[in-house]
Amino acid sequence: MNANDLSNRHCQPRKGKEHALAATEVAQLLRALPGWQLRDDGKAIAKDFKFEDFHRTLGFINAVGFMANHEDHHPDIEAGYGHCHLLWSTHDVGGLSMNDFICAARVEALLAR
Repeated sequence: MNANDLSNRHCQPRKGKEHALAATEVAQLLRALPGWQLRDDGKAIAKDFKFEDFHRTLGFINAVGFMANHEDHHPDIEAGYGHCHLLWSTHDVGGLSMNDFICAARVEALLAR
């Protein structure tokens, strides 16, 4: 599965450990998302984004927020002047689910526009 395939999917309600991805699935999906890295002992994926100024950073955050609300799956966001850190995890499964990779791919699609 590539980033385009992922970004064309939509998040689904996922509760319970049966929806957590296996390490092999996580490794395969990460290959489709350059720059994204495992965090929190493999229970999250994260990426840092750089922008020219605060205005562009805030625009990015707003676009991610709009998408996250639409998908009903929300990242942890840390930001400052010219930078933003996103972290995706599915707390209801105790780690990573397909939703995290779908949203990460959708973030990449936002930047590609």
